[in-house]
Amino acid sequence: MLIGALLRVPAQAIQRRLINGLNAAGFDELRLPHMAVLQFPGPDGARPGTIAERAGMSKQAINQLLRSLESFGYIVRSDVPGEGSARIVRFTERGHAAFSKMVDILRDIEDEWRAELGPERFAQLKGLLFVVWDSPLAR
Repeated sequence: MLIGALLRVPAQAIQRRLINGLNAAGFDELRLPHMAVLQFPGPDGARPGTIAERAGMSKQAINQLLRSLESFGYIVRSDVPGEGSARIVRFTERGHAAFSKMVDILRDIEDEWRAELGPERFAQLKGLLFVVWDSPLAR
């Protein structure tokens, strides 16, 4: 199996787990497409164009997701003072709560992976992923 599938399949499983966990915790409106906005490091304090770039999506597509999240009460978009039509995204209280729940779910996932792989192999996996993260391979 090639590296793309080996990375994609676990990432998709994690995203599904996040959405299922968020839905079970009362964040019923969130769906997989919202993960493009909510993924690390999250949208709080970012401009829509930056969020689109992180997600590898068009600004139009991200703005649709932002409108959706705004209508559900997770974010607000506001003008940047002194910067014309520039906008910035901020979490609402509900958005902060959802993002905090995501961190809890991710910690649970890490605990499960650590138990499945063993602490040493899990540390190796995470260490190698950090090497890739900091390398030109991830750009």
